Amino acid sequence: MEQHVGVRKTQQPIRSAYAIFMPTLCQGDVPCWYDGDTGPPTVYESELAAQREIADHHLTLIREFLDAERGYQDAIEVTDYLLPVDVWPDGSISTEDGRSFSKRE
Repeated sequence: MEQHVGVRKTQQPIRSAYAIFMPTLCQGDVPCWYDGDTGPPTVYESELAAQREIADHHLTLIREFLDAERGYQDAIEVTDYLLPVDVWPDGSISTEDGRSFSKRE
């Protein structure tokens, strides 16, 4: 996964969207999901769509706890959060603070 910091001067974003992020120890906050193994970060057209994706994911975790496939703390801890992002022609995204994320490598 590439992460770039800085301003893009030659292109303009093609649309605004939302992406779901998670904190990591080594890389800081990064997108949770990507389109396929080598695609760009997954984006959602609305805040509600991104919120529903987070809720659906955590319902799966709770079901796994109820089926004794996962521990309680792991099932209920919500660390994912969403941010508004700009989507660029190549599918990469940038956040309001200037961080950019492109295809996963």
